[in-house]
Amino acid sequence: MLRSFMSFGVLLALSTNCFAAAEVDYTKHVKPILEKHCVMCHGPDEAESGLRVDAGQLMLDGGDRGPAIVPGKSTESLLYQVLVDESEGDVTAMPLDSDPLTKTEIEIIKKWIDAGADFPDDEKVAQNDHAVKHWSFQPVKRHGIPVVKQADWCRTPIDRFVLRRLEESNQKPSPAAERRTLIRRLSLDLRGLPPSWSEVEEFLADRSPNAYEKLVDRMLASPQYGERWGRHWLDVARYADSHGFTIDGARQIWLYRDWVIDAFNADKPFDEFTIAQLAGDLLPDATIEDKIATGFHRNTLVNQEGGTDAEQFRIEAVADRVDTTGAAWMGLTLGCARCHQHKYDPISQRNYYELFAIFNSQDEPTLKVPTAAQTATLEQLRNDLKSAEANLSQHDEQAKAGFGEWVDQMQRGVSSTPAWTVLEPTSYKTTNGSTLVPQDNKALFVDFSGPGKDTFVVTAPVSLSNPTAIRLEALTHASLPKKGPGRAGNGNFVLNEVKVFAVDPQGNRRPLRLSDAIADHSQSGYPVIDAIDGDTQKTGWAINVKRGNPNVPREAVFFFGEPVELADGESLEVQLHQNHGSRYVLGHFRLAVTDNNAEALRIPESVHKILAKTESERSDAERDQLWAAYRSTDDSRKVFVAEVDKLKRKLQTTEKSVPTTMVLSERKTPRETFIHIRGDFLRHGDRVKPDVPDVLPPIESDGTPNRLDFARWLVDPANPLTARVTVNRIWQRYFGWGLVETENDFGRQGEKPTHPELLDWLATELVRQEWSMKSLHRLIVTSAVYRQSSRMTDESWQRDPRNRQLARQSRMRLEAESIRDSALAVSGRLSTAMKGPSVHPPQPQGIYVLTQTKKPWNTETDGDRYRRGLYTYFWRSSPYPMLMTFDAADGITTCTRRVRSNTPLQSLTLANDIAFHELAQAFAMRILSAAPSYLEGRIRFAFRTALSREPSDVELSTITEFYNSEYARFESDPTAAGAAAPSGLPKEITPTEAAAWTAVARVLINLDEFITRE
Repeated sequence: MLRSFMSFGVLLALSTNCFAAAEVDYTKHVKPILEKHCVMCHGPDEAESGLRVDAGQLMLDGGDRGPAIVPGKSTESLLYQVLVDESEGDVTAMPLDSDPLTKTEIEIIKKWIDAGADFPDDEKVAQNDHAVKHWSFQPVKRHGIPVVKQADWCRTPIDRFVLRRLEESNQKPSPAAERRTLIRRLSLDLRGLPPSWSEVEEFLADRSPNAYEKLVDRMLASPQYGERWGRHWLDVARYADSHGFTIDGARQIWLYRDWVIDAFNADKPFDEFTIAQLAGDLLPDATIEDKIATGFHRNTLVNQEGGTDAEQFRIEAVADRVDTTGAAWMGLTLGCARCHQHKYDPISQRNYYELFAIFNSQDEPTLKVPTAAQTATLEQLRNDLKSAEANLSQHDEQAKAGFGEWVDQMQRGVSSTPAWTVLEPTSYKTTNGSTLVPQDNKALFVDFSGPGKDTFVVTAPVSLSNPTAIRLEALTHASLPKKGPGRAGNGNFVLNEVKVFAVDPQGNRRPLRLSDAIADHSQSGYPVIDAIDGDTQKTGWAINVKRGNPNVPREAVFFFGEPVELADGESLEVQLHQNHGSRYVLGHFRLAVTDNNAEALRIPESVHKILAKTESERSDAERDQLWAAYRSTDDSRKVFVAEVDKLKRKLQTTEKSVPTTMVLSERKTPRETFIHIRGDFLRHGDRVKPDVPDVLPPIESDGTPNRLDFARWLVDPANPLTARVTVNRIWQRYFGWGLVETENDFGRQGEKPTHPELLDWLATELVRQEWSMKSLHRLIVTSAVYRQSSRMTDESWQRDPRNRQLARQSRMRLEAESIRDSALAVSGRLSTAMKGPSVHPPQPQGIYVLTQTKKPWNTETDGDRYRRGLYTYFWRSSPYPMLMTFDAADGITTCTRRVRSNTPLQSLTLANDIAFHELAQAFAMRILSAAPSYLEGRIRFAFRTALSREPSDVELSTITEFYNSEYARFESDPTAAGAAAPSGLPKEITPTEAAAWTAVARVLINLDEFITRE
């Protein structure tokens, strides 16, 4: 036994010495160890942390934390470090859940690495050679048109693919729907609106062989087509009119929405449509429209909360762009690979961050897009302002001659600095909820929680009986943004108006007129005189500067127009109106009065302090302030200043009216991109370069791939995903489900296509038709499959309850916007105005009670009240309630298919929502004014208008009975009739009649048939 043990020890020693003396062979010595201990977790099936060790090259490529081996340096190689449990960071000793390597095995790997980590040529393979293949990653193939038995039923190649499947399972297609159903179906699908009765009659009367095709072409040519199908894409683009998160501030990006509508109406090829949205700014000679299109990826959320990490939420925005791109064009759940290897699809974490790198080097500017008229106006105003400023400059140049004499004169009188009495407030309040906190220096500090706009009302006793002026000091404070003195992000404020009142002990108030104002500094375009011009909204005093620090104490003096006599016990009430918004309010201020002669007050106290210094003691900013004070004493200068300020205000007002939109632009210096360990942006793994997943065709680029290269790669016919995903998504709009039911997941966890050959044929046809979306729509809606009746038989229910084999058409509830638009259309109120800023139709009260900040909702009173649903202003934190009741997308993440729920609230909304009740009243008035004057004629008109058909005898009888009962009820209760009827009735229509027809209109709008597409 002892001899045997000694023999084993000698053998082990000899083995170790052998490896020390001879070269370690990768194939013979290293690879067996890796296959035994490592490949189970780091091979083609798992690849934990993105690392694979089943080939030498793959170890050199490395995983999420970088290369696994550094040739010649074992102690710096992650593979060796984890085996001896000496890795830096948070990597656990390996193997994780199995027996550790022996010392001999570790020594073999160490010596192989130190010797240069050489491996044979056949191990020099790329990871995509090991990728798992799946049907959606295979090249798209154009299959031949199938041969079928019932060929005379077929109208397009689509029908033959569908019919072959039906015939294989011994099923027959449904008969075609009747013509009234077809035109209503087509109109709702292509335009999102019901057809007018005149359109129905025209189609029914047209017996030409191509009547249906002509109808299709008319609807595809309608501008309403772009509104309808643009809405679908806006869901994918997660479009909204606000930033999201809890503050959810307003944003302006409706120009992108309008670009989408125009693109659909112009039948912009889908490849160009894609490229413009992902990389329009990178196109050669990019147009304004190309740049607007990049708003697709500016629809990400923006966090405006204080104290957040800007880089963290920039990273979140980039991640959202990757995930959205994956869902919109690739049909893949890329986000699953953000923190680790994708569990189901051949997408590694490295792949994810290589895509991330493509979207990681953009800036996020806001683009101004003036109209032609605005451009002309701005050019004229700028020329006029340039001339006015030249005149002012010329005047100032001439005035320089007297500056030195004025300084000398003022220095001699410096001892006569006016005396001010600081007011100690006894009452201070605000109109919008800001909190004013008194300070030891008799100033008031504005608490941080204040709103964006407010009016401060300060009351204080006055010891002077005849004040001549009142002074406002805007003071800095360490806790204000940029130290203030304002609460805006840059420390500024806008004081729109100052009003002063004398208040007696009984609370009676009398206004005291302010006639003039001076300040130690006024921002260009915001002169202090504007704070007493009577406008509490548009004009005001601000303090920003072109050079130097704007955030220093400032003061303004306001002169009383007439001598003021304060009676015993009277106090002064000062109102400070600040309505600029965005917290441009004072943050720290103090008030004072004086009874000095007005002329002695023309020079602010701060200027007197500067005059007390010698020339060498004054800073450049103080010299500027002296020069400004001197110019303020020049009465002849005021004419020139007034002209400049007037033109600046006009220019600013015009510039503010110019619409803006959020866009992307490429940085000159790209950011570095790293794998984020476990998705944590603070824990950097290996550096990566822009690239696409290994399982897909490689991307072509002249250098490092950018967004333009990537966009072109997406729509390259060799890409197996984009065309398939696109046609599948279009298909689902017409049949309820895509040929691939999981339209957002073409990966291994998704459903297989029910008609794979049809899917690929449609994909190739889209490319063959040069990516024309209208051609694809026309192909689908002219097919016999689309034209089938939606009637379900007992047999079809038993054999295919979800209609996956397409033996009939699918009956679907309308989407939220189409429901509202349909009600608008039948009421006669639908506005045909297109595009422009989002609007505010009526909605219930109290929507914003639970939001962090109250949202403005100024209900429209003109035609904008009746715009289509896609123009409704969409706050992410508090969306228009009717839209959400009917399952509209939330605008937070990309939505590729809306759910369809069925809740009691939907019926209540159609019957009682303020907007729908108003539309029911309008529908009633339309019935009373446009229909024949007898009861049956009006009922028939109502059915034709609302449902595109005649009523049955039973329906006619039921509605007649219902109308008569409602008429009797309202006739016996005039108060109820007056409340139910619309206001402003013509003399020939009684409230009772209008109220009864409103009840009928509410019934029709609330029908399942009204909100359903057959």
